[in-house]
Amino acid sequence: MPESVIGDQLAERLEALDVQGPPEKDYVYVKSDMETPRTPDSANELPSTAWEPTLSISTAEHWEKELLQDPKNRLALSALSGTDPKQVLTQRSATIADTQNFNIKIKLEGAPITNQRSSGRCWLFAATNVFRVAIMRRYNLKEFELSQSYLFFWDKLEKANYFLEQVLDTTDEELDGRLVQTLMASPVGDGGQWDMVANLVEKYGLVPQTLYPDSHNAMNSSTMALLITTKLREDALELRRLASKSDNPRSTLGSVKDKMMQEIHRVLTIMLGPPPNPNKDMTWEYYDKDDNFGTLTTSPLDFAGELSSEASIEANRGADVHELFSLVNDPRNTYGDLLSVSRLGNVIGMRGVRYVNVDMDTMKAACIAMLKAELPIFFGSDVGKFSDSKSGIMDPGLIDYELGFNIRLGLTKAQRLKTGESAMTHAMVLTAVHVDGDGKPVRWRVQNSWGEGAGTKGWFVMSDEWMDEFVYQAVVDPKFVPEDIRDVLKKEPKMLPLWDPMGALA
Repeated sequence: MPESVIGDQLAERLEALDVQGPPEKDYVYVKSDMETPRTPDSANELPSTAWEPTLSISTAEHWEKELLQDPKNRLALSALSGTDPKQVLTQRSATIADTQNFNIKIKLEGAPITNQRSSGRCWLFAATNVFRVAIMRRYNLKEFELSQSYLFFWDKLEKANYFLEQVLDTTDEELDGRLVQTLMASPVGDGGQWDMVANLVEKYGLVPQTLYPDSHNAMNSSTMALLITTKLREDALELRRLASKSDNPRSTLGSVKDKMMQEIHRVLTIMLGPPPNPNKDMTWEYYDKDDNFGTLTTSPLDFAGELSSEASIEANRGADVHELFSLVNDPRNTYGDLLSVSRLGNVIGMRGVRYVNVDMDTMKAACIAMLKAELPIFFGSDVGKFSDSKSGIMDPGLIDYELGFNIRLGLTKAQRLKTGESAMTHAMVLTAVHVDGDGKPVRWRVQNSWGEGAGTKGWFVMSDEWMDEFVYQAVVDPKFVPEDIRDVLKKEPKMLPLWDPMGALA
């Protein structure tokens, strides 16, 4: 709609509401927060009334009239109704402060910048971007990328098996009960967690990206996900029906499950391509950073296992990537507890998710120690909050909603978790931090997996305040946390329900 028409309509609306238009000046006065608040005219005050369960049209009309009497609100209407409010309300101070300058930075951050495309594989990209640094050091590489699609294939197949096992294990639960409905909601979602990728690497190994590159359906996974999800829901109902007629379903329904799994395998193989066999040799050819040609013949399992060899650990600054574990910050639960999530996993018979719950100071201290040791960090966060993918800035001060709408967003981190306002939605990698004179973090450098078109050629910057509010997880080496934190892993975990926000998959 033309701007002139919008202006005419606004004037007509103001006239209909008997609201005086803006003064005939070439500016609009905006009251400073330092000024004494104006007492409303008694005629405009709403009378004290009892609680009213319904919304009246006259009340909404009164609110609109009151709203449009304020020049600031009329300015906000003109500015914010025709564009994305986040663009208008972006604060210049944040864009100036959140720079890509850091005084503690990993020299070998890993390259190239990766791109998960239209898929939810961020956790696989973040994990392989951590693994690849160890491989790049081991083989003296300038650039290297592991196959995320290889792990994606096996994850989908394992999740399908995991789902069918949960279906058979919950046949005594009501179909419309919360547990079964939560299982049915996303049988084989793209997302995952660190412990889940650790299971995959342990069972299937790792493959260079050149030997199993992304297919169209790896980069655009929605059609495949919809097809498999529909099939598995159908299978779930059939399993429940058959189990209701058997005294011992696990002893009689093996062939039924095998047929169901074979069909899922067929879909995955056709849409992603046959993956390398985890136990059979593959030959990887490469050039190192000095342009020397190299070749390695090994199996995916041996390729991954070699990262725990003495030579690889020495090359990777003394760190074994297979020993990393998750710290989380969940202020709803007691710090020092080991947390897990019931029925959340991907590989039957292997580990579920394990989180050592710590305060943010402990988490950040471990991260800084890792970065000083030249080690990248997988972390999980709620990436959509107060962030901008174009500039690559994540900062609670980036967007001033209070300025535009005169509302204050004051939920605490715990309250966001309790109300479903926030959860881990995305995994990325930390490679640098800027600290002040007292050693306190100011901002963090983030390697994302959205391609070079996002942020600064693929790199984001996160303010320390944003980390406090929206980072929930950091995967660290045991030697960079105190002994009492390591000992938490020996405890029995507190089991959270499957629908808990700590069960969200990045």
